[in-house]
Amino acid sequence: MFVRVPIKDFKPGPYEISPDCEFIELALDTSIYEQLMLDHMRVEPRWWQKQQYLKENPVFHLGDVALDFCDAYSQLLQLQLKDRQSEYRKQILMSIARAASMEMLNYLDKMLQPAPVDARTSVDRSDYTFRQFIQLLHENPHQREVQWFAKQLDITPKYLSEICRARSGRSASDWIADVTVTNIRHYLKHTTLPIRDIADKMHFPNASFFCQYTKKHTGMTPNQLRRQKLD
Repeated sequence: MFVRVPIKDFKPGPYEISPDCEFIELALDTSIYEQLMLDHMRVEPRWWQKQQYLKENPVFHLGDVALDFCDAYSQLLQLQLKDRQSEYRKQILMSIARAASMEMLNYLDKMLQPAPVDARTSVDRSDYTFRQFIQLLHENPHQREVQWFAKQLDITPKYLSEICRARSGRSASDWIADVTVTNIRHYLKHTTLPIRDIADKMHFPNASFFCQYTKKHTGMTPNQLRRQKLD
């Protein structure tokens, strides 16, 4: 959702702003944000470094070209949000949001010094382990046991979850569930496969267990998720 805030309605706090100041806020549903981040982890080798930078520097100044890109993406999103008749509205919105967020990652490339991501000497050991876990998770999306991932990394399940919480504020189980649910949503939204076949593809023991898992982690049954439309 976009919100354009006029200066008269803005609470400035302990600093001064010019009378003509105006900003646009883009608020994303948590599930959409998480989907974008999961997508970026698959293709962005310096994703975690950039996430850490944004966490430590939540406000930074953009150049003229970057501002032009931001303005163009915001206009595209706002136009698409008004078009409630489009059959592909959700997919188009996600594509624009994905392109805009990747533009931000591209901009961060110019602000950060290149750094290797696969050498133990280049990063903190726990950070390196966390990255290995994320890589394993995306290479093995049908594995759902923390113990399995811990065994591959030669550490205990408890230590793996401690690393995940320290690095991301979330447990290993949370990350596994996110990737599993993302794949469930993909199969339900973008294929016509029967529930039983999706359960089999995702290595669930049976369709009943698959439905229970989906309901537990999304609040909806697979059929409800499949029928869900973007409001």
